[in-house]
Amino acid sequence: MRILHSAALASGLVLIAAAHAEAPPANKDGLYFPTAVAQTETDEYTRYELLAPETASFRIYYEVTATTAGAKFFYNPIRKGSAASDESVYDAMSGTPLHFDVVSGAQARTDPLMRDADLDTQYIKVTLARPVPLQGQGRVVIVKTYKDTKSYFVEGNAIVFNRPLGIKRNKVVLPPGYEVTGLTVPSQILTEKDGRIAISFLHAGSGEAPLVLRATKTAQTGAAALPKAPTATRSWESPFAGQPEQERLSERAHEDRDIVYFLQQPETHAFSLYHDYTETRPGISGYANIVREGSVASHPSASILDTGATLKTLEMSGAELAASKINVGEEAAATARVVVIPFPALQAGQTLRLRIAETYTAPVSYKLDGDELIFDRSLGRPRNAVVLPSGWYCTSSAAPATVTQLPDGRVRLDYWDDRPEAVDVLLKAKRRHAAE
Repeated sequence: MRILHSAALASGLVLIAAAHAEAPPANKDGLYFPTAVAQTETDEYTRYELLAPETASFRIYYEVTATTAGAKFFYNPIRKGSAASDESVYDAMSGTPLHFDVVSGAQARTDPLMRDADLDTQYIKVTLARPVPLQGQGRVVIVKTYKDTKSYFVEGNAIVFNRPLGIKRNKVVLPPGYEVTGLTVPSQILTEKDGRIAISFLHAGSGEAPLVLRATKTAQTGAAALPKAPTATRSWESPFAGQPEQERLSERAHEDRDIVYFLQQPETHAFSLYHDYTETRPGISGYANIVREGSVASHPSASILDTGATLKTLEMSGAELAASKINVGEEAAATARVVVIPFPALQAGQTLRLRIAETYTAPVSYKLDGDELIFDRSLGRPRNAVVLPSGWYCTSSAAPATVTQLPDGRVRLDYWDDRPEAVDVLLKAKRRHAAE
């Protein structure tokens, strides 16, 4: 993909100093990206729209991202016990339809990435719009209708959606006129623009979410069911005013920003990070990362994950950003320091998945207290992760986290936040005892 730059970039912008423009030297505490020889995916999200109860059917919109470098196809298993129909597949970047076939497990096994395909399962084989770039992504949207009498049925005067869900981010939309009367997985309850009630949740733990959703046809319908537009009113609750209503009622599970912090040795007060997000707004032509007070950003880089294309990075003040006419969709204080990544303005129906990487130095947030590492930072995204530096183990985590270990021995803590407020991470660690 050819990267275009507006002529406006030629004036009024301050390029990052050469020392900062160079990539930071490789080190054992740097960014980590897994490699794979089989099919891998990430960022899965499923939207279920329950159809009329007598049909025992539901429409599925499955968003998924292929991540195995070089992959030309993506295989989506058809769940056993469900009869699939009305399938279609789209490239999330361009919005255009993709070719697909329904294949057997034996046919899927002919692809080297699917050597372990289940022989008793059928798969939707999607031809990707482009091979997955190195450390890039291939985003697709798979649409299909399932009929499954064991998952969706009528019981007395209620409908029941009883379906363990292995995908970690899900939304279920009830038919018109139904209200939620039973729910086993903690979820947001939201109203669609057309008045239908929906539930949405993040499932951070391992295994399937044991979802049982019950509803009765006692809700309003038609114009009476339509929601009022969320307002900018903030919570009155002390000790401070919270987020505005529209942010508090936004769907957390579908939020596509996620971030991973890689802590350097604590004496440096530095941590590298990358954060990914999808830009969907027509006319937007850049991303702005407003550097938090008390932090210094360096070594920025950016790319389009869909194509692997590298983007230019610029550093400027908020005033210079306003003068540049780069449309980032937000304003920054005139004196703020901003890292800006321009890209071609989005057209209607197009999206871009971006990855921004940089190194922060933040002595207030990250420090060494005696022999103890302390990372104390408020993280606002629904999906956040912190990787400890090599040679350290966690002794305290104030916020609940799941824990995994990277192949190089570093510990990763994932903080999934299903609430509208930020998660305040207070993390402490000590050096590992040398093996005898």
